[in-house]
Amino acid sequence: MQSILAVDDSPSMRKMVSFTLTSAGFKVVEAVDGEDAFEKAMAHDIDLILADQNMPRLDGIGLTRRLREHPRFKDKPILILTTESSDVMKQAGRSAGATGWLVKPFDPTRLVEVIRKVIR
Repeated sequence: MQSILAVDDSPSMRKMVSFTLTSAGFKVVEAVDGEDAFEKAMAHDIDLILADQNMPRLDGIGLTRRLREHPRFKDKPILILTTESSDVMKQAGRSAGATGWLVKPFDPTRLVEVIRKVIR
């Protein structure tokens, strides 16, 4: 079973994402912010990271940069799921190494399609 690290500081968003992904057959590890996500990424076998952008302690772009510095996450898909939709933010995500950028609110069917397309 493929494992996804879902990172969001909103408990309700984590719950919706987790429900969507577990219903689609994925194992989900939840994290409350970027620092928590980095620790859990190091402790679990993760196939894809789905991260919010705006979080306390470490945001999604900062988390992406930190994960890309680690050999285990050099090629793992990292998707940013956020309310931010500006081209400047998307470019910052790409520069940090994000695989894709999805805007909230999310369509559960589309989210699963995108994940299946990029996960290995």
